[in-house]
Amino acid sequence: MVKRLPFDDALRSSVGVPKRSRLLDSSPRSRVWRVRLADRSLVIVKQITDGGDTGADADTRFAREVAGLRLAGRATGPAVAPAVIATDAPARVMVLDHLHDLGRTDDWMPGYAASLARLHALTGPGDAGALPAWSGPTAADVDSFLALARALDVPVPPRAVEELTALLDRLDPAPHHALLHGDPCPGNDLRTAEGVRFVDFERASLGNGLVELAYFRIGFPTCWCAMSVTAAPLAEVEDVYRTTWRGLTGREVPGDLADACAGWLIQGDALVERAHRGTVDQLARVPAEDFAWGRVSARERLVHRLGVVAGMTRDHDRLHAVGRLSSALAVRLLERWPKLRPLPTHEARPWF
Repeated sequence: MVKRLPFDDALRSSVGVPKRSRLLDSSPRSRVWRVRLADRSLVIVKQITDGGDTGADADTRFAREVAGLRLAGRATGPAVAPAVIATDAPARVMVLDHLHDLGRTDDWMPGYAASLARLHALTGPGDAGALPAWSGPTAADVDSFLALARALDVPVPPRAVEELTALLDRLDPAPHHALLHGDPCPGNDLRTAEGVRFVDFERASLGNGLVELAYFRIGFPTCWCAMSVTAAPLAEVEDVYRTTWRGLTGREVPGDLADACAGWLIQGDALVERAHRGTVDQLARVPAEDFAWGRVSARERLVHRLGVVAGMTRDHDRLHAVGRLSSALAVRLLERWPKLRPLPTHEARPWF
């Protein structure tokens, strides 16, 4: 099927006449074109497609992305996302600023962390309802995580169940209203002359910014290119994030980063790409098979996350038993499958 540029008369009238267009790589859930207009300016045209969803789901993703981008457009000083120039809601089309990506840079994380904090600080309680609340782990995830331990013959400390139940309460997004990107992965962060800008807001939500700051520690859990960040760079980027947030809001970042990391650990859906989430219990698959996503496997992702949570919770009053369970699970996985590799380091991030 020919993927024609969806540019109707209303867009031509408000944006300009397209002269040339190039279809870019994108997910099956969207089509993206780089378009040169008659006045020689460049824009990006993005159309949300069904991608296996129902039309209603695609409409929801379109509305969610446009809402997220418009909230991100509040940024003063350097932008943190492309501006929305025009939309065609019936066709699920948005016309966006074209961003010139400077490409590869070795020291990419501080700018990413600063822009992430600036994005998160743009919204507050008055924006409740503008986007869905962040969707975190559930009681079913707790049950699945504990069942994994039993399947691998790892004893569950008595307090672990109580700690995980309390964790769900602490991760409730209701008290928090940070503007979350939803998938702040390599490829969705473009380095421009003015700083990092994020694209692809289809999963934007409101919640606690720590769940995305946790990406550096927990291995970029929604990304095909999972990777680890070592001690000195990790301390630097977390300090950049917290300092930026404090400067914008006058407050410390709320919440506990260990909670955010433990929340990612127990979510089996964070082991697979978006198309497979919500289909089966992914943690239940781990003892029987090691399934790949991108350049690493599910067991390799899981071992990394277990090690992170174990390290963060050794002296943690509210997650001590969860930390001991995580440590024991990591040991058991490596005993059974000693060829599991550590995640690639942040120096090996892919560039697009």
